[in-house]
Amino acid sequence: MNNIETVILKRKDHPDGEEYSERIMEIMENYSIDLIVLAGFSSVLSSAFTKKYENRIMNTHPTLIPAFCGNGFYGIKVHEKVLERGVKISGATVHFANEITDGGPIIMQKAIDVKDDDTPESLQKRIMVYGEHVILPQAVNLFCNDRLKIENDKVKII
Repeated sequence: MNNIETVILKRKDHPDGEEYSERIMEIMENYSIDLIVLAGFSSVLSSAFTKKYENRIMNTHPTLIPAFCGNGFYGIKVHEKVLERGVKISGATVHFANEITDGGPIIMQKAIDVKDDDTPESLQKRIMVYGEHVILPQAVNLFCNDRLKIENDKVKII
């Protein structure tokens, strides 16, 4: 429709994350990549990949990092843990991905109230719609307009 070339590369077709990351990098070599957005991407990329595209890989996380993040915290599991702990405020984070899972510099966050009658699914949907879907386009816009500056591993909006 918009003449956007598409490549589908399935993680399950590669024996490990390193090879998967290498294959993605090989494909990307053919393009002038300014920004990579990992919305809904749940594979961990190699440190070689994250170093090559340092501060050019945006990721979303469905909590306010540093809470409920890192290895094993993805998808519905995050919201289950938030509810188990009795947290009253959760939210969404957009950050630059690096070699540490959910460890890169935070770009934007949006707080979302946790309701007494929330289920993991209802909380997940509300955070996605009113958090991630709001701040991810804003963060991409800031990047594309050269309004993000990184100093001492912290992002400043200029």
